[in-house]
Amino acid sequence: MAPSGTAAKRALPSKESGLFKEVLNLYETRQLKKGLKTADQVLKKFPEHGETLCMKGLILTHMGRREEGIELVKKGVRLDLTSHIVWHVFGLIQKGEKNYEEALKSYTQALKFDKENMNILRDAAHLQTQLRLFDGLVETRHTLLRLRPNLRQNWIGLAVAYHLNGSLREAKRVLEHYESTLKNIPDYDVEHSEVLLYHIRILEELGDYQEALNLLDVNAKSRAIIDRTAIMEFRARLLSKQGEHDNAEQTWQALIEQNPDSYEYYRGYFSNRGIDLDNITDNTREKALQSLRDFSSQLPRAAAPRRLALDVALGDDFKALAEPYLFSGLDKGIPSLFADIKSLYRNNDKQQVIASIVETIREQSAAQSPQPTTESEPPTTYLWTLYFLAQHYSHTSDYKRALSLLDEALGHTPTLPELLMYKARVLKRLGDPYGAARSMDEARVLDLQDRFLNTKCAKYRLRAGLEEEAQELLGLFTKKDAPSPGADLEDMQSLLFLTEDAGSHQRNGAYGLALKKYHAVQKVFNELEDDQYDFHGYSLRRFTLNIYMNLIPWEDRLRSHPAYVRSAIAASRIYVQLHDDPSLASRSSSLSGLSDAEKKAKKKAKKALQKVQEETKKAVATTSTNEDKGLEPGPPKDDDPTGSKLLEHAGALERAWKWLLPLVTLAEDNIDAQIAIYDVAIRRSKYLQAIKALKRAKILNATYPDLHVRLVDFRKRVSSLSQPPPEPIGSVVKAAVTELIPEEVSLETYNSQYVQHHSTSGKAILTSTKVLQILGSPVSEIESAAFGSLNPEVTLDIETALDIQELLQTIKSSRASEFRLACNKKFELSTVFKSPNELAELRRKAFATAVAEEEQRKQEEVS
Repeated sequence: MAPSGTAAKRALPSKESGLFKEVLNLYETRQLKKGLKTADQVLKKFPEHGETLCMKGLILTHMGRREEGIELVKKGVRLDLTSHIVWHVFGLIQKGEKNYEEALKSYTQALKFDKENMNILRDAAHLQTQLRLFDGLVETRHTLLRLRPNLRQNWIGLAVAYHLNGSLREAKRVLEHYESTLKNIPDYDVEHSEVLLYHIRILEELGDYQEALNLLDVNAKSRAIIDRTAIMEFRARLLSKQGEHDNAEQTWQALIEQNPDSYEYYRGYFSNRGIDLDNITDNTREKALQSLRDFSSQLPRAAAPRRLALDVALGDDFKALAEPYLFSGLDKGIPSLFADIKSLYRNNDKQQVIASIVETIREQSAAQSPQPTTESEPPTTYLWTLYFLAQHYSHTSDYKRALSLLDEALGHTPTLPELLMYKARVLKRLGDPYGAARSMDEARVLDLQDRFLNTKCAKYRLRAGLEEEAQELLGLFTKKDAPSPGADLEDMQSLLFLTEDAGSHQRNGAYGLALKKYHAVQKVFNELEDDQYDFHGYSLRRFTLNIYMNLIPWEDRLRSHPAYVRSAIAASRIYVQLHDDPSLASRSSSLSGLSDAEKKAKKKAKKALQKVQEETKKAVATTSTNEDKGLEPGPPKDDDPTGSKLLEHAGALERAWKWLLPLVTLAEDNIDAQIAIYDVAIRRSKYLQAIKALKRAKILNATYPDLHVRLVDFRKRVSSLSQPPPEPIGSVVKAAVTELIPEEVSLETYNSQYVQHHSTSGKAILTSTKVLQILGSPVSEIESAAFGSLNPEVTLDIETALDIQELLQTIKSSRASEFRLACNKKFELSTVFKSPNELAELRRKAFATAVAEEEQRKQEEVS
């Protein structure tokens, strides 16, 4: 929106003043080339007219000459500090750069010189909402309403501002005043209907249930509210909260009949009857079961009541309900049946009943028709029973049994992709990433046009470290004119690809490339956060108020998304490792120190950059200079294709903390996030942050292995300080050390006690070994502790064994190879403990399989 106002003309003669006004109009209509020429006419006679310089700079920014334009804007601001136009333009530039705090400061400055400028006030309100400055937002919305009381969205804007600020009574008062002024409302007015529903929502949040019901009933009867489903949902909730349970039950029943597979409707129905489906007690179990049985008979095609009954039932009731549910799913051949009932496995009794039922079905089916199917015969119950049991035994860690069942199923029907896909998952869990990639390739070949199969196959190739092969596969479905498949997927904000690719690079030791992908994940979330800006104005114009009020808290919790949490923890670990070992950066910055993956990435990035530059030159040559390129800066040039600059030691901890800061409030229940916060905080000497993270982690799981290491680390670091932290922090730290580990217990004793309490846990043994390393124990003692994990009574998984192997390599143990060989023997189906030569051969075979399948695909396309 163009800056507006008559003050711009006061320093210019009438002719130039008219030209400046024309510049504003030309910018508003995006006639940028004419606007630039007109601005030059003014500047020819008045070269230091600040407002014209700013407008010229703004136009140049839209034309793609960003740096030149910004310099002109800054010069214009310096030349006329008392003009609201220059500050408005400066605010527009900063807003385009997503620098919302500085943009708001510029708008505030502009309002000092033009307090009633509607454009600036609206932009300021949007920025205040974006920054969650709700006190200021209320004041700005008041001003807008006072200036334009006849504009409907100003009334709604003030009500929303009060709502966001927590002043629900004031929001209600504004809406009542607004609705009292309305006249001649047309029939089926969607906007008015949304406002009424929003009004009812505020009344519900206030607890004025009867008033909300009255407003709902009156407007539902008059058809002022046209969303019939919303009317029923509001009515059901309000009646329940009002205590009119009989009427509420009828409304919930009607909703369920309308949508019998909505779990939320069932929860509302039972909540109205005093039953919490998520926390069933012995007193409410039978009543809930009977109601669910009634729903199942009334709605025979609905799956939700039958599935909810499995959550509620126990013992014989559960068995009686589970048998028909499981048989129906297996008979219909529902591939997702196990995923559907997997949550029931939290109850061991239910797990055993399910296994018994399905095994019985398998025996019965095998006796009837165990022969392989033909093309004209569909897969049978027997096949899907084998598939289900394979998932069951894989979930219970009986991988050999799962593979045996899958092989039997593949002998029955070798053309079912789901069987090969799940075989790949079992092999992955067994520690055979190359075998898993091959199996997933075999599944992919069965349907080469299935994008899901190709995506899963690419994911498994990344897990196996076959990055180039994964990129080639992804290239089948990405844009052909993109610099690379990875670049296209990054533009498409594919979190699956970005996180998997980053993890692959991290496992291969290419930390620079890993950080590039993690930062791409961070960029996705930054863009999602920035994207809400447009809705602050749009939602008020379109009156989509209820959805908008759901959007704001969703955006506030945005970085609690699992992809961000995982990426933040992983990236912070790399930065901590970089801080502890600065040589990691120097090794990565040297070309000779690049891994094969990094060298390939650098070469590809260079080619991609050249391609982009050539296309940009062509575009510039063929595109009119009047094209509006927008205020937002274009994508930055990638001058760091291998991520070596991200590995700079200076500021590593600050970069890590920037990642972790949102998790302090958004991941309070994630113990790994608390451990990561401690690791960064203690190295930044932020002792209070470190103590808070340790205490929170201890509340979540006091016996967590990584927490044990950090508790020892904390006490050792504090005891080795040359002088205690200044007061009052010093006394808090001292009290925390005593609280976390008793002062009279030595760290050696504390560690040995931990191992004794968890003597059969491989993770506990790994933890105690890490503590011995922290305490500076002899290498022989660390080795002895590590080899204790191989004892027959110890439960050791592959991931823990790999961590122990890595620890032995870190301390340069002479027994590292011995441990690897022992693990190779212990995990006979795994390949991750093979020798480097054997791993290279497995990788070659996996790649050869992929190449053979690719050739087959090309031949099929030709034929």
